Amino acid sequence: MDLGYLILQVLVFPGLLFTAVAGLITSWVDRKVTARVQMRVGPPFLQPFYDVLKLMIKETCIPAGTARGLFLSAPLFGMAAAALASLLIWRAFLVPGQTFSGDIIVILYLLTIPAVSVILGSFASQNPLASLGGSREMKLLLAYELPFVLAILVPVIHTHSIRLFDLLAAAPAVYKPSGIIAFAVAIICMQAKLTLVPFDAPEAETELTGGAYVEYSGPPLGVFKLTRAMMLFTMPIFLVAIFCNGIAFDKGALPILLGVLKYLGLVVVVVLIRNTAPRLRIDQAVKFFWGPVTLAALVAVIAAFLGW
Repeated sequence: MDLGYLILQVLVFPGLLFTAVAGLITSWVDRKVTARVQMRVGPPFLQPFYDVLKLMIKETCIPAGTARGLFLSAPLFGMAAAALASLLIWRAFLVPGQTFSGDIIVILYLLTIPAVSVILGSFASQNPLASLGGSREMKLLLAYELPFVLAILVPVIHTHSIRLFDLLAAAPAVYKPSGIIAFAVAIICMQAKLTLVPFDAPEAETELTGGAYVEYSGPPLGVFKLTRAMMLFTMPIFLVAIFCNGIAFDKGALPILLGVLKYLGLVVVVVLIRNTAPRLRIDQAVKFFWGPVTLAALVAVIAAFLGW
C-alpha cells in the first residue's frame, strides 16, 4: 500500500478527521435529544465545533509541581487510540478484504486507552480532586471491562472468529437469545466507558468540579473533550458492527440506511439512559458490574457455547 494513501486514511478518512467530525455531530445529537427530553430547544448544529475551537485557541495553564510531559501527552494518547479504533472499524465496513485476524482484540485494547489516558493525566496534575476522579475512573475501568469482554465474546463464539469481517458476514448475534443478553450487557458497559450518567462519578461536576479534568485548560482540555465526542461516535458503531452486522456499503442504499438507523437508535438509547437514571456512587457501580452485569454476561457466554 502506498505510504501517502495510508497516511491519508489515518489522518483524514476514515481516521482522525472523519472520526472527530462525526463525533462532534454525534455530540450535537446527544445535546439535542437531551434538550428535547428536558423540553428545551437545544444548541445549534455547529455548537460542539465552536466549543472545541474555543478551547483550542485559549491559553494552557500548567499547575506547579505537575509532571509536565505526562500531563500534556495524556490527552493525545487517548485521542489517537479513539481515532485508530474508528479507523479499524470503518475499514472493515469499506474494504473488508483488508481486515486481519485478531482485529477485534486490537480494537478492544484501543478502546481502553482513552480511559487510561484520563487516569494518567489526572494523577499527573497532582490535584487532590483530579486524583480522586482518576481513582474513580480506574475503579470503573476495572469494573466494566470484564463483563464488556465477556459480552463481545458471545458473537465471537457464534462465528468462531476474532476477525471483524467474519462477524459482519455472519448472521447478527442479536438473532439468538445469548446475543440479546450480551448486547444489553454491552450497552450498559458502553455507558460506563463513556462515563455518562449513571456512571459519571469520575468527573461528577457537583462533587469534584470536573474531577480528572479540573486542572486542564486550553488545547489539552479541548483534546479531552474531542476524544469524548469521538468515543461517543466510535463505541455505538462498534457495537452495531459486533452485534448487528454494521453498515453494509456493498449491498446498496437500503442496507446503508438501515445501518445508519441502527447506529442512531443506539445513540438515542445512550442519551435516554443518561437523562433518566440517577448517578451511582462508585462503590455501587463496581458492585453492579461485578455482580448482576457480569453474571448476565456469563449466562450469555454459556448460552452461546450451547448454541442458543
